[in-house]
Amino acid sequence: MTDTSPPVKRRLFGRAQGHKLGPRQQALVDSLLPKLGWPDGQALVPAELLPGRGRHILEIGFGAAEHLIGQARHDREAGFIGIEPFLNGVAKALSGIEDEGLTNVRVKRGDARDELERMPDAVFDRVFLLFPDPWPKARHHKRRFVQTGTAGHLARVLKPGGRLRVATDVTIYADHALPILLATPGLEWTARSADDWRKAPVDHMTTRYERKNLGDCAPVFMDFVKRHA
Repeated sequence: MTDTSPPVKRRLFGRAQGHKLGPRQQALVDSLLPKLGWPDGQALVPAELLPGRGRHILEIGFGAAEHLIGQARHDREAGFIGIEPFLNGVAKALSGIEDEGLTNVRVKRGDARDELERMPDAVFDRVFLLFPDPWPKARHHKRRFVQTGTAGHLARVLKPGGRLRVATDVTIYADHALPILLATPGLEWTARSADDWRKAPVDHMTTRYERKNLGDCAPVFMDFVKRHA
């Protein structure tokens, strides 16, 4: 069930903005972003935000938005929702939406943890969490997105049969996240052999970030399915 307790205002770690936005990107943030988001403090209901879509897909921390835009371009019948705290990433998503003429994407600049807690149960067919900040220092581990609480919310917002994909190219993050996800009620790991997590899934869209090989291992893809009750 959704959390009805008063929302906790979290501190958002990491950079909120990089280089200054160009004129076009700033104009999109000012004019287009308010039309594509939803009010702060209001529960995100995908079927209301993107009505008439057979499926709804969430991407958390979409970075430069290459994966989000690519998936939305490939599957225009589905509704895509992206949440990203970094302003420059949001601006890139808006540019992609305008360039591709996409009507099936909604984005918001914010903390996905807060948004998750307000979402109704069983509203998404898929959730992507790709290459989140690994926060490698021990004192920062609590900042990692995958924690017991957030994993529980990820399972909760998925429809029965819905799928979650978590990807990382950092060994310690994979070692941190996998046990939490395996222990999350309702989630079942789909891997049956090593290739299932070592090879990119057929529907994965490689981004420029991924091609930079900034991590310490080849990408690990952890796919889970929400079990039917």
